[in-house]
Amino acid sequence: MQDKDNKELQQEVQNVDRRRFMGKSALLGAGAVAAPMTAAMFASMAKAQAKEAGNSAVVHPGELDEYYGFWSGGHSGEVRILGIPSMRELMRIPVFNVDSATGWGITNESKRIKGDSAHLLAGDSHHPHMSMTDGSYNGKYVFINDKANTRVARIRCDVMKTDKMLTVPNVQAIHGLRVQKVPYTKYIICNGEFEIPMNNDGKASLEDVSTYRSLFNVIDAESMEVAFQVMVDGNLDNTDADFDGKYFASTCYNSEMGMNLGEMITAERDHVVVFNLARCEAAVKAGKFKTYNSNKIPVLDGRKGSELTRYIPVPKSPHGLNTSPSGQYFVANGKLSPTVSIIAIDKLDDLFNDKIKPRDTIVAEPELGLGPLHTAFDNRGNAYTTLFLDSQIAKWNVEDAIRAHNGEKVNYLRQKLDVHYQPGHNHTSQGESRDADGKWLISLCKFSKDRFLPVGPLRPENDQLIDISGDEMKLVHDGPTFAEPHDCMIVHRSKVKPKKLWTRDDPIFADTVTMAKKDGVTLETDNKVIREGNKVRVYMTSIAPNFGMNEFKVKLGDEVTVVVTNLDQVEDVTHGFCMTNHGVQMEVGPQATSSVTFIANQPGVQWYYCNWFCHALHMEMRGRMLVEA
Repeated sequence: MQDKDNKELQQEVQNVDRRRFMGKSALLGAGAVAAPMTAAMFASMAKAQAKEAGNSAVVHPGELDEYYGFWSGGHSGEVRILGIPSMRELMRIPVFNVDSATGWGITNESKRIKGDSAHLLAGDSHHPHMSMTDGSYNGKYVFINDKANTRVARIRCDVMKTDKMLTVPNVQAIHGLRVQKVPYTKYIICNGEFEIPMNNDGKASLEDVSTYRSLFNVIDAESMEVAFQVMVDGNLDNTDADFDGKYFASTCYNSEMGMNLGEMITAERDHVVVFNLARCEAAVKAGKFKTYNSNKIPVLDGRKGSELTRYIPVPKSPHGLNTSPSGQYFVANGKLSPTVSIIAIDKLDDLFNDKIKPRDTIVAEPELGLGPLHTAFDNRGNAYTTLFLDSQIAKWNVEDAIRAHNGEKVNYLRQKLDVHYQPGHNHTSQGESRDADGKWLISLCKFSKDRFLPVGPLRPENDQLIDISGDEMKLVHDGPTFAEPHDCMIVHRSKVKPKKLWTRDDPIFADTVTMAKKDGVTLETDNKVIREGNKVRVYMTSIAPNFGMNEFKVKLGDEVTVVVTNLDQVEDVTHGFCMTNHGVQMEVGPQATSSVTFIANQPGVQWYYCNWFCHALHMEMRGRMLVEA
């Protein structure tokens, strides 16, 4: 029994921190024969190690991070995965960009996923958010928007690859994006920020701004098709959902419908627009909508006075809209006001039943500092708001702010922490879900100035990791990053279960499998060339360190499709295919199939090779395309 207890406690110590345990116990281990470790000694060391580990930002070599962070790539158009708290960049997921490492935007599979926007080579990714079940992250999808080209994409978290992409009709510049939290992510919600004529075909007067509208977009998360859109007054900005599955809300600026800066900031107040989901769905079902621009997307009228929406006046040019993890409040951030507006969600039923006025839903407007943009939350009732102009994070208590608003003499501000510099979004660990745990805060700063070695006129941005587990915020890490990753989200590693190998029936390469069947090819065994006039399809396998085909012949000008199936079953043995001098390369993961189509426009001998290091004889993994003039 004593031996069994010793083994269990020893495993416990190793689980706490194997590397540091082994390092500190090396001296004791040298004398283990004379003085064996007892159960009490193991228990004491386990307790000490757990206390020391605490909320440490240090992740030693060989250890794993506690959280996954999903970062938008900003102007790069991608999504990045970072480990937290180490802030190590683990992976870049190409989405709206072209990526030569993986072949994204080059392969046939990626072009099919990008659909009608496959010809676009750039994007501006802003808001990554994970799907939820009952208000908790479920590790299924991450959604991301492209403001530059009005798109929304979906990333499968089992393979960390983009699998669907939608160009949203009737709008321009998809900005704020969130997911329905309860009962599950049936819908993605996002805003068409820039106002345009509803029939934007260039036939009517382009100068008549009275025809311009911004639309709230509700997208089916599984089909990635627009379920319906809601027309509003003003320009929609950021959005979020409640924890009851009843309401969505968006900040809305430019209530003046101005076309330049001066015109857009004359009013003292703009709005938070609240959308009643049940009423919107009922209106669609009843056919109470219009369609525009020759598509069949239902567009509901949610302008002021509509039964579908309510407009809550808030200080001018509000920006961020965040839901507290308690599900009690929407918080709208002022931007041009030093305040944030706290909206009580439990008052919205009365608002939609016209029992109270819109401003009656606001239970406090605490003054925090200059330029409040976004608010995040911990699990202790505290909120953390970025102050862009002050270059600070303001920590404040929500309930104390409400008490102060009601006349009590209470200080709701807990702390202000300098960050470097001009923070935009911030995010707490699991802070947009019911499972906010109050451990970490990320501040995404727009400028870095003196924080890093100078690298020329274009400087990196600065992502800062802040420990919020105690009474005071503590800055623990600066992280240079490129290029303006707009936003991020943090999910505990227990929520994400990625695959180690592809499965052969994965839908991402289903179309290629169908093409092979029509050609009478078995991808897992055959190495064949199929000729159809000037179109040539080359099927080959790969297993380190060989391609299944060492050479094939084509004629100059032929359209060549190369299909490679990686037969390796060892995780991390990724192959690639690169055809020299043709701008063609792609990743082929273990058990995956990838294909690429190009024109054989160079005569003579053209070598292809594996461009992902896979074996000691990797350099020998190559073959020839013989191009006859």
